[in-house]
Amino acid sequence: MSARDDRPGEGPGTTDPRGIGPGVERQQGVGPAGAEPPQARADDAGRRPVTGTPVLHPVPLPIDPVLEGRAITRHYHVGGGLFRGAKVVKAVRGVDFAVARGKTLAIVGESGCGKSTLARIITLIDPPTSGTLLIEGKPVEIAGRRPSRDLRSRVQIVFQNPHGSLNPRQKVGNVLMEPLELNTDLPAAERRDRARAMLEKVGLLPEHFDRYPHMFSGGQRQRIAIARALMVNPAILVLDEPVSALDLSVQAQVLNLLADLQKEFGLTYVFISHDLSVVRHIADEVMVMLRGEVVERGTRDAVFADPQHSYTRTLFAATPVTALQAIRARVERKASRRAAAGERRPAL
Repeated sequence: MSARDDRPGEGPGTTDPRGIGPGVERQQGVGPAGAEPPQARADDAGRRPVTGTPVLHPVPLPIDPVLEGRAITRHYHVGGGLFRGAKVVKAVRGVDFAVARGKTLAIVGESGCGKSTLARIITLIDPPTSGTLLIEGKPVEIAGRRPSRDLRSRVQIVFQNPHGSLNPRQKVGNVLMEPLELNTDLPAAERRDRARAMLEKVGLLPEHFDRYPHMFSGGQRQRIAIARALMVNPAILVLDEPVSALDLSVQAQVLNLLADLQKEFGLTYVFISHDLSVVRHIADEVMVMLRGEVVERGTRDAVFADPQHSYTRTLFAATPVTALQAIRARVERKASRRAAAGERRPAL
């Protein structure tokens, strides 16, 4: 499938050989994603830890992981009221993970499980309360200090909502050049050339450089957000529900684009999602979280083929099974009807 299928004037894509397409159903029974204020989840995250030992499927340890977390925790202090005292919300509790270069770690779980908080720690927005975060083998400590330019450039994030993540008053070219202006000393001409080249990398046209975000579709806006994240040549890209706000056909195009960019640039992805049908197609490893803890972790094939933890099985049961062959057959029948209708039209 072409990376340019959601351009103006072109129709939506169809199911592609990778099994991602407009017929893939969205998961039901799980709330929307997005970073919520810690107070909003005080009753859930601050209540009780998960009991039992996490299920860890055999996973080959990366020899030289690009991203590693050791016993990461994050606590928030929530002020009390007239009739109740202050609380400590334990949003993340002792999480360990390691991701090799060019691989994708998917973090799944219900809203409030701590996955977006973990994403904020990985992207250096919040420091961990305890534990160690290592990027390219070096411990990262940002408590009480701002991360350096070089460190900020190594980790970038793509947010869930492309409508809210782009400045509506900035032209697309300025959106793409801004990270270079903040993190490099490149001259304006070179920044402009790099921005135009990146637009083409994500399947947009050079003339889009001088347009505003409201002039694009949702899929095109997410392509712009991906291009902005790649402008500073990051090693790690955190994708926080990057396709959940998009139509199913556009989801397929964006996911295929992410896979192509990962191969080209050797990117390491941390993919956060509720949608297990998407996770199954993009992840190399899967980490399931519940109330701030990891309850199951393993390779994609191991977790999907034989989920061991009861919560993981509950998540899978809430995801409708998609018959890909039936979807492809339905798409082919629709194409045949359109072709037959075109043949019956009188010539002009």
